[in-house]
Amino acid sequence: MISDEVKKLTYDFLVNLLGSENVLIDDYNREIYSKDNTEDLKFFPDFIIKPVNSKEISEVLKFANKFKIPVTPRGGGTGLSGGALPCDGGIVISFERMNRIIEIDEKNFQVVVEPGVITEVLQKECESRNLFYPVDPASSGSCFIGGNVAECAGGPRAVKYGVTKDYVLSLEVVLPDGEIITTGSRTLKNVVGYNLTQLFVGSEGTLGIITKIILKLIPLPKIRKALLVAFNNPRDCIASVAEFFRENINPSALEFLEKDAIKAAEAHIDKKFPNSDAEAQLLIELDGDNEESLYKQMEKISEISERFGAIDIVLADDKNKVDELWTLRKSIGEAVKAISVYKEEDTVVPRFHLPDLLTGTKEISKKYNIRTICYGHAGDGNLHINILKDKMSDEEWNNSINNAIEEIFQLAVSLGGTISGEHGIGFTQKRFLNIALSETQIELMKSIKKLFDPNNILNPNKIFL
Repeated sequence: MISDEVKKLTYDFLVNLLGSENVLIDDYNREIYSKDNTEDLKFFPDFIIKPVNSKEISEVLKFANKFKIPVTPRGGGTGLSGGALPCDGGIVISFERMNRIIEIDEKNFQVVVEPGVITEVLQKECESRNLFYPVDPASSGSCFIGGNVAECAGGPRAVKYGVTKDYVLSLEVVLPDGEIITTGSRTLKNVVGYNLTQLFVGSEGTLGIITKIILKLIPLPKIRKALLVAFNNPRDCIASVAEFFRENINPSALEFLEKDAIKAAEAHIDKKFPNSDAEAQLLIELDGDNEESLYKQMEKISEISERFGAIDIVLADDKNKVDELWTLRKSIGEAVKAISVYKEEDTVVPRFHLPDLLTGTKEISKKYNIRTICYGHAGDGNLHINILKDKMSDEEWNNSINNAIEEIFQLAVSLGGTISGEHGIGFTQKRFLNIALSETQIELMKSIKKLFDPNNILNPNKIFL
């Protein structure tokens, strides 16, 4: 809690530095910035600021560190683990004004961006130059690149192209004491000292404020095709996934969708999904530059799918049809969340164990009399499990939810997996961290946090209890 005297000092300092138009303290804006896309949680900040460069952020952190004022960095507010929630009040730094694509280096396949660039905007700008930034989270139309780096975002294309960390070459970071550093380099190889770049990637805004990002790009694939494969048995559907890879198929995306997820999307966007009465479906995308090769892979996919009991296969062989399927897929998350109060988990296991994760999750759901809707990135073993309150009483929900989540996480870890594939730990998952990590690992991480941020001003109350 910040004293009234420090609040007055802080407000005067921020207005003098940034101008009154970039320092928000009214109830309307405090309400907006009190939440992200995580469930129904709200924590009200004292101040929301909109800096325009790293020097301004440096001055803010020097001041905040001196008076031990909490600072929460915020991107597009699309996070699902409470990473952008100002749990202890203080200052929220919004990156809306730091939204420049500074340079696209077409010769070296690199791009330099500020953290407030919307992911989809960057992708389209790169594609106009036949370059490709493959990381494609479901919220790509609104999430910021800075948030993607802080959470190490993934998405459907991770199965072929990897996640955010695989594309970050260098970062400009403001440390909690205000010092500005640059990590990494613009070279593709770099083994000079510890890899500080990758330490900041996925650190959820707890170690430093990312103010500039250099990303690696790759050539844009010329051809994309997709298959939507329907099954009447969800376990058989998800069991087929491992077989595709054993047969040397290399999909650019491989998504699992159970019937309830598809039905929710249909109701939400008022549009029919092919074979929506099937119990489960796989959305499989292939990309490349050789059409004949892609068709051969599609034939293999059809053969394998039929062996696992597929009842129908829908082909999307041009861009418009492929985009239409992805519009349906990307609507599922928002559609499911609109049903009721919910908790979303993004467990991940080695993909051969996906059937056991799905079956076990349904058994746990039945045990606690809760409803789960599952979908996600089956190609890399990442299953999104949405737990819905529906018509449960508050008492039933509160008595069941944490025990159910704990058992689901224990199941994932027992299968060689872990408790989060891409959403992070943030505020909501910290109580479960010891399921995935040993006490020694957690203490090492806490020591790193303390070394970078001894006054614990940066995104406090996240990751660790």
